[in-house]
Amino acid sequence: MNRYKHRMILTPAAATLVALTVACGNGRADSGAVTVPQPVTGIDWRVDSLTVGATTRHAPAAARLRIDEDGKAAGNLGCNQFSARATVHGDRITFGDLRTTRMACAPERMAFERALSRALTTGTLVAKSEDDRLTLTDGDGDRIHLSRNPAE
Repeated sequence: MNRYKHRMILTPAAATLVALTVACGNGRADSGAVTVPQPVTGIDWRVDSLTVGATTRHAPAAARLRIDEDGKAAGNLGCNQFSARATVHGDRITFGDLRTTRMACAPERMAFERALSRALTTGTLVAKSEDDRLTLTDGDGDRIHLSRNPAE
């Protein structure tokens, strides 16, 4: 078979295979349902806990996070208020430098605040949302666990 005819046969076959892969690759095998990611922006999130290595710390009640659609992020690190720029691309979130107030709180709240600040700004975070919960994971595997603020 000459090369021209060979290409004419393979090109439609390849296009069909790609279309089938895309059409079938997004569903779950058990139910056939398609998982649609929940939005991350425009929601008031309560920080529940922070897992660094094998240690999980529960967040102070004040810890909050909100990322607006225009990239403005703000919240509370556990003691101090903060604001920052956030870039959201799909499930990837990157925070710029945090601007914070400078109040002093109990040592355990300040330790949580330093750890949360570090987790937010060490690089790009991967967001995974399910129902009313959100997990942000950094490149080291450290996780910020959040839930939708019930006051919303």
